[in-house]
Amino acid sequence: MTDSTKSERHPADAEPGAAAAPSGPQDPKTPAEPRSDSKVVRIGDRVFHSVATGSGVFVIALIAAIGLFLLIRAIPSLQANEVSFLFSREWQAGDPDNLRFGIIDLAWITVASSLVALVLAMPTAFGISLFLTQYAPRSLARPFAYVVDLLAAVPSVIYGLWGFLVLTPVISPVAVWLNTNLGWIPLFADGNIPVGTGSNVFVAGIVLAVMILPIITGVTREVFERTPTVQIEGALALGATKWEVVRTTVWPFGRNGFIGGSMLGLGRALGETVALTVILSATQEAPSYSIFDAGATFASKIALGSAEFNNNMTVGAYISAGLVLFVTTFAVNALARWIEGRSGKGKE
Repeated sequence: MTDSTKSERHPADAEPGAAAAPSGPQDPKTPAEPRSDSKVVRIGDRVFHSVATGSGVFVIALIAAIGLFLLIRAIPSLQANEVSFLFSREWQAGDPDNLRFGIIDLAWITVASSLVALVLAMPTAFGISLFLTQYAPRSLARPFAYVVDLLAAVPSVIYGLWGFLVLTPVISPVAVWLNTNLGWIPLFADGNIPVGTGSNVFVAGIVLAVMILPIITGVTREVFERTPTVQIEGALALGATKWEVVRTTVWPFGRNGFIGGSMLGLGRALGETVALTVILSATQEAPSYSIFDAGATFASKIALGSAEFNNNMTVGAYISAGLVLFVTTFAVNALARWIEGRSGKGKE
């Protein structure tokens, strides 16, 4: 091979690993590529990062401060309490020298009314969410969703008045029928007031169900709408009916979100004050652990007892009840957020 032949060798025939020569002159004005390890931080990003971090820390500190305040104010009264705080049915907090207060009856009325509300609201919210996301045409789904969401804007006192003045006379015959035909079940047995009066856990639970309906519906609807379209279209392409699509695709994806939304609604029901203060009658009779009991929840007891706030020990007794409600509500909402965050993960 001659020297001229070697000089005409194609660039692709060059030895491996040899650097290729530039095909043309380099432009001296071309800026050099930025180094990969360089990081540009803008002032706006720093400010936003600081504000977001500070807001999160402030909220956590505020919650911790509220819990610490309740604990500090409750300890002296708990130490002076002469009966079991968790299991006593007495509530005599007016005399600071003879404090006798327990929360077992308050816990029953609070939990019972909230569970009645949850039993009624969960299937209703599930059906509404399923209809709006899978069956209703868009022209109907959007305004209907707005109407459901507007239920959250109604003041609590309006719900209380509606429940006491309108719902109670209508629902009393139903309560009497349940008591007459299912009274052998302890849950439907006679309460501590006549069943026909209507100022009981049963009516309070129905009102609470209406109040928490937009919360459960809103969360569930949002989760169902996030179901991947590819999965829905794939199921339809395989010949699945609408109900089979819901059962095999939408429900497994949104199950955790539905449960999380229900837990958020439960947290809302546990802390309701004004509506239950209007509906539930304050009675000195001990509850018989029936849904036809009257009494007071944690929140309504504190609201009704505000007239007794004339010394620190009495205030501490009511704050002790508030501390239990605070911890319970916080735990329920934390669990709801955790469940909702797992929505769509680990589905079958």
